[in-house]
Amino acid sequence: MFTGLVEEVGTVTAIEPLGDSTRLTVSGPLVTSDATHGASIAVDGCCLTVTELVDGCFSADVMAESLARTALGALVVGSSVNLERAAALGDRLGGHIVQGHVDGTGTLLSIEPSEHWTVLRFAMPEHLARYLVEKGSITVSGVSLTVVEVGDDWFTVSLIPTTLADTTLGSLSVGSPVNLEADVLAKHVERLLQKGAVHE
Repeated sequence: MFTGLVEEVGTVTAIEPLGDSTRLTVSGPLVTSDATHGASIAVDGCCLTVTELVDGCFSADVMAESLARTALGALVVGSSVNLERAAALGDRLGGHIVQGHVDGTGTLLSIEPSEHWTVLRFAMPEHLARYLVEKGSITVSGVSLTVVEVGDDWFTVSLIPTTLADTTLGSLSVGSPVNLEADVLAKHVERLLQKGAVHE
């Protein structure tokens, strides 16, 4: 479980194809400072399991399913990625409940800067739109954000300079792919309603 508050921006140092999976190695001195074999680290919002730790870097095996459903397959050596360690009980929940289970990918459509914030508009799969509401939560490449507007296949978020500077969102360009995770509470409510578990 994560909160969507990025702890550091890491760098992909190696990508090793392994047939039906890929071994990803990322430099992240902060997130590896207390990591152990088997620990969970969110990489651009994808929960990955640490398989090896060496000198401030960690490796994780990414299954073909994850590569197909996320933007991790677009990473190259040198790519910057948002990193967050799993939350510990008793930590402040500064963002929102994030599972690290990506629901789909989006694409940056436009960037509208203003004096004190920047509005980013993203395209998203239509099936995710039902989980988004104005002022609700969305995770974009591991960053917990508040939805400003939402359409049938797009949404906007407003980012302060700190978020742009301290995450990879500040270096996105139009057309960049991002990982999206909708609020898990919305998905559970939908499931309960579908199964008739909620009665008046």
